[in-house]
Amino acid sequence: MPKNRNTFSSLSAWRRRFLASAVHCGWRWVQEAGAVTAEHPGRLSFRRLGSGTRLAFPQGTVFGEAWIELGDHCIIGEQVTLTAGMMPGLDLGADPILTLGDGVVLGRGSHVIADTRVTIGSDTYCGPYVYITSTNHSYDDPHQPVGKQWPRMEPVTIGPGCWLGTGAVVLPGARLGRNVVVAAGAVVRGEVPDHSVVAGAPARVVRSWDPVRGWEPPLRTPAPVPIPEGVTPAQLLALAELEPDTP
Repeated sequence: MPKNRNTFSSLSAWRRRFLASAVHCGWRWVQEAGAVTAEHPGRLSFRRLGSGTRLAFPQGTVFGEAWIELGDHCIIGEQVTLTAGMMPGLDLGADPILTLGDGVVLGRGSHVIADTRVTIGSDTYCGPYVYITSTNHSYDDPHQPVGKQWPRMEPVTIGPGCWLGTGAVVLPGARLGRNVVVAAGAVVRGEVPDHSVVAGAPARVVRSWDPVRGWEPPLRTPAPVPIPEGVTPAQLLALAELEPDTP
């Protein structure tokens, strides 16, 4: 009897491994088939969908595509929301409402809500769950529910080369300069100068770069070791796959 039990246990484990492998293979196929690219846009008809740009599957809420421009080689993670206008089916005029420059990265679960003009500069990277919006609720009338009051809208501009950490929030009217670092969880409003680091809620400048004096306050971490010239991407990938020596 114990021998039979072991046999059944072995068969059950084999079935679980087979089913797990089949599920993972099937999900990878679904992700590949459901991804949105310029060659395979699916049901989405963007104003512009640049070469090499990819929206991972499953996508988040996407509407107002006719007023959304995505540059070349952008990476849009899973469950990312991209909207132009307050609701689907509106005529928003002749000009784009939401524009992403070349090489923009939006991490998983991020939201970009553009009821009025939102521009994200080239090579700006956003971590997971970043929230960028041009609309804010108003609460002027104390006798009406906040959700029923007409919202306020102000354009948002994020300069090129910025980095927005996980969970950062960019509020209506924000204007971020070039190469700005936004700390994780920061809430940004107003104007942020070029080459600044902001943190907190509301965010404030905690470090900035001066052409003469450099970073103020000075950086506390050593500079990263540069990649030697002539090293190919294939060599870097092979190096990353090497296992550390065991003692």
